[in-house]
Amino acid sequence: MNDPASKLIVALDYPSPAEALVFVDSLEGACRWFKIGLELYCAGGYGLIGTLRERGFEVFLDLKLHDIPNTVAGAVRSLATSGASLLTIHAAGGEAMMRAAAEAATQPGAPRLLAVTVLTSMDAAALEAIGVASSPAEQVARLAHLAVNSGIDGLVCSSAEVEALRATLPPATLLVTPGIRPAGAAIGDQRRIATPSSAIAAGSSMLVVGRPITQALDPAAAARLILDEIAST
Repeated sequence: MNDPASKLIVALDYPSPAEALVFVDSLEGACRWFKIGLELYCAGGYGLIGTLRERGFEVFLDLKLHDIPNTVAGAVRSLATSGASLLTIHAAGGEAMMRAAAEAATQPGAPRLLAVTVLTSMDAAALEAIGVASSPAEQVARLAHLAVNSGIDGLVCSSAEVEALRATLPPATLLVTPGIRPAGAAIGDQRRIATPSSAIAAGSSMLVVGRPITQALDPAAAARLILDEIAST
């Protein structure tokens, strides 16, 4: 994954496929990967994934599946025909759920699985409020190792934990990092953030960037600046 375009995922945080595709066109082919989250998937479903794939793009389907093992495994099997290359599940679903998902993902066409550990919008106070006494770093490490030992391909984790995870997990583990903000960009609702270069240097495999590109006056130029920063790392 030495090509910078293989390391940048642009979040299509739009309520409708039409708006998302207008934005995709505005990037003028600068980016290869796009993230479809729950809101947009509910609006566009397989149709939008198919359109992006027909245009030569890769899709990261961020649904954060979290249910009983049989239900999650069934969802993974259903999504094997969607065309998505990456799919998220919640590590908090536990070992049995993740093992069932990993087994379902062995069928042809199934996406590679990423486990979400601790959402980047959550800090120590937010974790404590839901009964987790561990720090974000401790909770991420616990769930990350559980996920990898359960057969999951990689993790979604903040830049704050990437370096430690990269040092302790198998080298092939994908580490996908949201909460990326170029220097000077607004933080928004993210708590654990990093610049593109610092995240890559820490060991991130891929970066998820939303508002710094989607809300830029010139999205294509903003994307190219981030790609240049990745390339220089």
